[in-house]
Amino acid sequence: MISDISTVGAAPALEMMLRFSGQRQKILAHNIANIDTPNFQARDVDPREFQQLLGDAIDKRRARNGGAFGALEWRETREITRARGSGELKLEPMTSSGGVLHHDRNDADLERTMQDLVENAAMYRVAADLLRAQRSTLQNAIAQRVL
Repeated sequence: MISDISTVGAAPALEMMLRFSGQRQKILAHNIANIDTPNFQARDVDPREFQQLLGDAIDKRRARNGGAFGALEWRETREITRARGSGELKLEPMTSSGGVLHHDRNDADLERTMQDLVENAAMYRVAADLLRAQRSTLQNAIAQRVL
């Protein structure tokens, strides 16, 4: 019963979004920190790949039980894997930023990286706010049942 409560509704998807965007934020910050480093090749993970992975996992859960509760079963990709031991989401950035190679053989594009950083932070914020609201509702429901 406890596992059903912790995996009810959108909670598993929101938790995956938090993990993905938190780890991606570190990757993007690393790219920005090395923006002037000669021979630096910026790396990133493709958010569309994560969105596809998450969508497939949600569809599988819906097919299993209507989507009301249950953990998300997701497949690993080239850039999104499971951490050893915990089985939690782990990012392996392999995608080049796709920027133009400059004279110092650095392909980082500050404007594009900053845009990615802001979009990723917004994704994190939305997921965190929605998860906080869901947990607050659950805590209120539990508190009112206690006599």
